[in-house]
Amino acid sequence: MPVSTPGFDSAPYLTATLCVTKDPDSGIQNMGTYRAALKATDRLAVRMVARQGGAGGYLHWLKYNERKQKMPIAIVIGAAPVVMFTGPQKLAVDLDEIGVAGALAGEPIRMARCRTVDLEVPADAEIVIEGLIDAEKLEPEAPFGESNGYVALEAFNMPMQVTAITHRRKPVFCSIISQVTPSESSLVKRVAYEPLWLAHLKEHLAIRGVTRVVMHEPLTNLRPVIFVQYAAGTPRTEVWRGLQGAATLMPNCGKVCIAVSEDIDPANTDAIFWSIAYRCNPIEDVHVVPHRGGVQGSQYGNRVSDSTLLIDASAKGPMPPLALPGKEFMQRAEALWAELKLPPITLRSPWHGYTLGDWIERWDVWAARATSGRWEETGRETFARQRAGVKPETSVRKVEE
Repeated sequence: MPVSTPGFDSAPYLTATLCVTKDPDSGIQNMGTYRAALKATDRLAVRMVARQGGAGGYLHWLKYNERKQKMPIAIVIGAAPVVMFTGPQKLAVDLDEIGVAGALAGEPIRMARCRTVDLEVPADAEIVIEGLIDAEKLEPEAPFGESNGYVALEAFNMPMQVTAITHRRKPVFCSIISQVTPSESSLVKRVAYEPLWLAHLKEHLAIRGVTRVVMHEPLTNLRPVIFVQYAAGTPRTEVWRGLQGAATLMPNCGKVCIAVSEDIDPANTDAIFWSIAYRCNPIEDVHVVPHRGGVQGSQYGNRVSDSTLLIDASAKGPMPPLALPGKEFMQRAEALWAELKLPPITLRSPWHGYTLGDWIERWDVWAARATSGRWEETGRETFARQRAGVKPETSVRKVEE
């Protein structure tokens, strides 16, 4: 297993996951893409989004937590692309994603029952890791380079005791890189998110004149910045309805929404800036809407609430490191590139990770262990720090220090 963000990650991580859990009340399975850190040869720490309306697996965990029972989980590695595609998508919490995958494929997905837990998984998967999550205890997990552009800092998350590993005769291990986008993690969302927004505006809200929706991917990871393109002659009322609709479809998407005309390529940010500079009168054409929930990664800032801009992203305090490998690793890669006489490349900033003030010595030690293969030492340390009575993603420093 690779270390995704050498220099910052605390351990090797499973990233291209389909984590299967089951609602203990309804029996409906959920399949989500959650990161999982190696802690021991038979233990992982799984991070499921823990917030209102969060990950389906987390909603299941809440029920097992209330029952004081362990939660069965199966982590699928290497399923058919149509199956892998459905895991990260935002579907209804009571909808089994594998059924959606079957609909996309045009036939049911072959399923198999796990060996040690009461779950079903795609029968043609490369690898399946079965186990139980202790719903009463949480273990420190991370740092890990996230797709929001910052390193996710150490937080309490869900320890998983492995009970079985099954695989094909010659399994292929699959992984994706998260980190600063664009990356696989953002691309798999983009192919579904942009059509989803376009359908929402044109079909559900019946907004006239909308021709295209583009979600900005480089560095911002799709969610915060959305461009909406309109046909010539679209009434101004429709332009504003479209902007408001784009900003409100999901609580963590559309912090900044910008309307452009059909001659502006919404995938070309230079053209968009040009349009703002010459086609926008800020006193008339910019609205700021208060009382918005934070976008992904906003927990690393110092604001309690956020707002929406419908046309100062500077750090207001210490922040986690930029989620790219450390400078020494990237310099070594650059040297290898030259040594192999590969085509010349032009470095663009940022081209390596660096700290922005919110970092402690312990995580440097963990990062060094991860890149030297001694990550299990970190797992032994965090195992000793497991505790009950804390919510997933609670800051370890706030609790322990």
